[in-house]
Amino acid sequence: MAKATGFLEYPAKHNQGEEPLHRIRHFNEFHTPLPMEERRKQAARCMDCGVPFCQSGETLFGMTSGCPLHNLVPEMNDLVYHGNLKQAYFRLSKTHSLPEFTARVCPALCEAACTCAAAEGAVCTKDNELAVIEYAYENGLVTPDLPFTKTGKSIGIVGSGPAGLAAAIWLNRRGHTVTVYEQQPLPGGLLRYGIPNMKLDKRIIDRRIQQMEASGIVFVCNTRIGRDISTVQLCKRHDRILLAIGAGVPRDINVPGRDSANIFFAVDFLSDITKKLEHSDYEPVSSDLVKDKNVLVIGGGDTGNDCVGTCVRLGAKSIVQLEMMPCLPEARSADNPWPQWPRVKKTDYGQQEAAAVYGSDPRIYQTTVQRFLSDENGNVHAAVTVSLEAKKGEDGRLHMTPVPGTEREIPCELVLIAAGFTGCEELLPKQLGIEMGPRGTIPTEQKTYETSTQHVFAAGDARRGQSLVVWAIAEGENAARAIDTSLMGYSNL
Repeated sequence: MAKATGFLEYPAKHNQGEEPLHRIRHFNEFHTPLPMEERRKQAARCMDCGVPFCQSGETLFGMTSGCPLHNLVPEMNDLVYHGNLKQAYFRLSKTHSLPEFTARVCPALCEAACTCAAAEGAVCTKDNELAVIEYAYENGLVTPDLPFTKTGKSIGIVGSGPAGLAAAIWLNRRGHTVTVYEQQPLPGGLLRYGIPNMKLDKRIIDRRIQQMEASGIVFVCNTRIGRDISTVQLCKRHDRILLAIGAGVPRDINVPGRDSANIFFAVDFLSDITKKLEHSDYEPVSSDLVKDKNVLVIGGGDTGNDCVGTCVRLGAKSIVQLEMMPCLPEARSADNPWPQWPRVKKTDYGQQEAAAVYGSDPRIYQTTVQRFLSDENGNVHAAVTVSLEAKKGEDGRLHMTPVPGTEREIPCELVLIAAGFTGCEELLPKQLGIEMGPRGTIPTEQKTYETSTQHVFAAGDARRGQSLVVWAIAEGENAARAIDTSLMGYSNL
């Protein structure tokens, strides 16, 4: 145990964020790490519980409680408390291949399950993890991960998002030859093109890719399997194939006026802004699409929030964010006890910034779009919305139903649809002879990750559906073990 009375002596203290009106001037990360002495105090709050829910990764009432990677959280916190960040990094690396990403973008499932969270503030494990991995990079601990021996086996991984990268690291460590194929100009997938720079600086991705290349992993970008390289060629090149192609098919809003100009999917919009930033060497960029425009964001999740934060920085005249579901309570309800994931209201960075700039929270709850209105040139200029109420259907489930007479018109010259995703692109799986699942994902054997096509595996969002980065990494590592077992008869990963 780090310190027997640490959780009593030290209140929880997270890395401090820059004030909203200051940070909207740039697209950089905006949290400042605590000094090391304060970081050690935060680690001292860990109680080394007899049953550490923080590392359990269990599913409770349909939600994950604890880390899906089963990171050895109390051990890492103890090492941080004692100032031994070198050993803390080695301990973290036993379970986690990409901690610099989850330390920035994970919702911290470990903290929600922390015993301290049942009464006081949870141990700041996410910030501790960030301190450990950044110390490791700064002190030369993250070196090329060269295998001791080569197996002579070759694996082709399609997709370089978190699942593909995690699988590549573990399979390369085992001694297999790994090639990662990416259709975009640079590796990273969702991490690079779906998450704004202020949440995850793209130079952090570049740093990891350089380490992976030095370890012997080959990246082939600007290459679409099935077009630039046929699936027949792919299967001839490699002993095993892993599809880590994500669940990138966005859910559309099929209402009258949807074909009006300046209505975009959020992921396409965010990707374009990221590419602009990369070309500007991460100096602030502009967008005529957004500047001085009324922006409507449809969707209340993380991607919707990212759109809000991005549009604030690009100088939107106003921003409205629609959320179909009711506003969650400020505190846990009686039927949502710890260690379940807390179903409470969350105001994220983008909403904070919009409130600071425009004077109020941009969200409108229990509301959806009925139709879009366009001007004489076909450009969207307004959306007609309607309020929703929850009604129990014949199936016994609650459905959000329009309330007659609640229609209103919201002016908007730009609409960003962030309504989630419906699954992965089907062309490549079908070319490989894979039978798709009803949710638009790739079904596999539960423990082997193998698809209906022999020697072809799937992992990440392509297999489980839209999820968290930490789940994608866990999927990639588990798939790597399964592929290794199928090749070698056993796995020591």
